[in-house]
Amino acid sequence: MSLLKPTVNDGAAMWELVNNSTLDQNSAYKYIMMCDFFAETCVVAKDDEEKLVGFITAFIPPTKPDVVFVWQIGVDPSQRGKGLASQMLNELVQRQGAKDIRYVEATVTPSNKASQSLFRRLARAHDTNCEVLDCFSEELFPGDNHEEELTFRIGPLR
Repeated sequence: MSLLKPTVNDGAAMWELVNNSTLDQNSAYKYIMMCDFFAETCVVAKDDEEKLVGFITAFIPPTKPDVVFVWQIGVDPSQRGKGLASQMLNELVQRQGAKDIRYVEATVTPSNKASQSLFRRLARAHDTNCEVLDCFSEELFPGDNHEEELTFRIGPLR
C-alpha cells in the first residue's frame, strides 16, 4: 500500500469511491480541486496495482493555521477493517507540510460511531486529548434528514 499526495488525476477515482459508499457526495470538481489546491493536506492510498483504495481530503483553515481540518475520509470496502484510515491520518500529521499542525479537527455526526472511534484512536496513538464540541446543529441543514455535526478536536500533537 502506498500513501501519497494526490494529483488531479486522482480526483475522479475519489469521487467514484464516494459515489459507491454512504459518504456525503460532493461534485467531482470538489475532489479534483482538493487534489490540486490542497495536495499537501490530502492523502491517497493506492494498492500494488495503483488502484485508489482510500483517501483523506483536508485543509488548513485560514483562521486556524495550527489546525488541519479533515473534511472526508473514504476507504474502499475491500480495505475496511485493516486500519487504512488510521494509517492515512498518521501519514497526514507526520508530513513535512504539517510540521506547524498542533490539532486535527473534523465534524462527525452522533450516529457515526466508526469515525468517532477513528478520531479517538488517533488521540490515543499520539497520547493526546480528544475533545468533542458542539458545531453545526441539525436546524442549519436544509430538509429534515441531517444530524447535528460535532467537532472532534485532537491535540495538541507533539
